[in-house]
Amino acid sequence: MMLEQKTTDFIEALSSKESVPGGGGASAAVGAFASALGMMVSNLTIGKKKYAACEEEVREAREGLLKIREELEGLVDADAEAFEPLSKAYSLPNKTPEEQKEKDQVLEAALYEASVVPEKIMETTLRAMPYLKVLSEKGSTLARSDVGVAVLFAQAAIEGASLNVFINTKMMKDRSRAEEMNAHAEDMIRQGNEEKEEIYTDVLNKIKG
Repeated sequence: MMLEQKTTDFIEALSSKESVPGGGGASAAVGAFASALGMMVSNLTIGKKKYAACEEEVREAREGLLKIREELEGLVDADAEAFEPLSKAYSLPNKTPEEQKEKDQVLEAALYEASVVPEKIMETTLRAMPYLKVLSEKGSTLARSDVGVAVLFAQAAIEGASLNVFINTKMMKDRSRAEEMNAHAEDMIRQGNEEKEEIYTDVLNKIKG
């Protein structure tokens, strides 16, 4: 798993001329960081007398964010795995009508699979937003700024992954499927942005007094 290596190694790989990890994997990693920050806030809240009344809700947020973090860690690798067949499909021969037909079929399937993973990154990260809202309202006031950072990371992951959806669906021949995926991605961007604005504004207002 890519995120099992040192963070500096992952960043070094991201900096190289290799195609993976790329923007999709980086988006999944950023989503995982958002979930991890939320978990940190949860851990700083649980067990404190001051927050005893909401401890169960905060525990639920921590467990939910753990599942999301783990899923996103796996999606870093899944994004890299989905790119390889797409890269190979672009390199297929197309000198004869038969070869062109075969290439078109293989490329269409690969483009779809390469769109599904970033779509999943978006869906998974979006699930973190309600948990971050709970933490912005009921988490430790000492870590309130970390909730703000987490929600900014989460939206960045959603919008970053969407670019990998759009760049692949643009090339798909099945325009009905492509437009359906685009609409779903656009809806997730909108929903995420609405939740991000609400949570971030709440955090900022509380911090600034």
